Amino acid sequence: MNVQLTSVSETRKNLVVSLDSSEVDAEHQAVVGEYVRAARLPGFRPGKAPLALVAKKFAKEIAGEFRQKVVSKAYREALEKEKLDVLNVVKVEEGTIDSGLSAAITVTVDVRPEFTLPDYVGLPTQVPSAEPTDAEIDGVIQTFRSEAADFKPAERAAIKGDYVKLAYEGSVDGRPISEIAADKQLYAKVPQTWEEVEGPNEGIIPGLGKQLTGVAKSEKKNVTIVFPGNFQPVPALSGKSAVYALDVQEVRERILPELDAAFFKTHQVDDLEGLKSQVRTNLKLQKEQKNRATQRNQVTQALADRVNFEPPHSLVDAETQGVLRQFIQENMRRGIPAEQFEKDKKELIEGARKAAANRVKIELILAKIAVAEKIDVTEGDIDLYVRRQAARSNQRPDKVAKDLSKDRDALRSVHQSIIFDKSVDFLVSKANLSSSQP
Repeated sequence: MNVQLTSVSETRKNLVVSLDSSEVDAEHQAVVGEYVRAARLPGFRPGKAPLALVAKKFAKEIAGEFRQKVVSKAYREALEKEKLDVLNVVKVEEGTIDSGLSAAITVTVDVRPEFTLPDYVGLPTQVPSAEPTDAEIDGVIQTFRSEAADFKPAERAAIKGDYVKLAYEGSVDGRPISEIAADKQLYAKVPQTWEEVEGPNEGIIPGLGKQLTGVAKSEKKNVTIVFPGNFQPVPALSGKSAVYALDVQEVRERILPELDAAFFKTHQVDDLEGLKSQVRTNLKLQKEQKNRATQRNQVTQALADRVNFEPPHSLVDAETQGVLRQFIQENMRRGIPAEQFEKDKKELIEGARKAAANRVKIELILAKIAVAEKIDVTEGDIDLYVRRQAARSNQRPDKVAKDLSKDRDALRSVHQSIIFDKSVDFLVSKANLSSSQP
């Protein structure tokens, strides 16, 4: 066997493996011999059927397995000779593989890049204090009251915080929006809906709630809405100035519950101080979790910025597809039309590839740190993963564990994910932490 190694790039290699006819014949004979031993043919005892008859009967199966064995032998022995740390097989060109002939097989692989780890102990991280302020605690309690509020009809003009029931019909330059965006009737004409007056979250029509201050029951009013320049829910309305004819049907005011025993009971506390203590504890936990996530991002990005190497293209390609799928799914949930994806396709792919290259780079650095620090996956790590996955998928833990044990690729992916998480946790535990202003 002869192996020629060619470098396409720092991380991509071509292996041309040549086998002489005797090596090819040996693999062919081994495959045929296995079929002879296993064959069950009428008139012959198991394993005693003539070789020629077996070869003819199972010609297709033998040919496929023979080719696979020759390719596997070539690849396995080439790796052993060249000592390559292969991350992905990109392409295999088999050429002609026949008994009695020599064979030349070309395998293109992406290998683990060579780089020197930077100093990774004491990476700088900066997060705000996790201690809640009195204003934040009061804000949460006010939210609790708002969520439990009652809404009663108000025989007065609407003020901030009220809800207005109304009908609307929109037009642009006199043309009904129902004609401009026939498949988006929520933006054209609605016989009844509720809008919060000057609320923190906008409804379907951007800016409509901000124009409802002062309206009263039975009032009819025209308001002008200027849509954003890149209005993704309805691209046909982007940058347009629309006039909406409003028919106000009702105004309701928000009546907040009193801070009394009944209110405290719903939150399982005895008094206001108990409620504040509960809110303080929960807010601190949320802030600590957010700070932890921020530190994880900071240490991994600091590593990526300190090491310069080209991540393997095939890994970046696969990760790019994952990033794109995630991005598209998130935006579809937000109601962004498919046409907008097609319009921004080039920018989306470029952005996804850049993010994917950064992710792959970080994962390769973390893998090397894990080796250096002897970070490994324990039985307890797998048990914890199984319990969490079971809770998430509403399955029994033993069912999750059994399914995982049957899927080698999934198990390898879980191991890799755990290694990465533990490596990042290690970096955070060794990082230099300073406080920042929120």
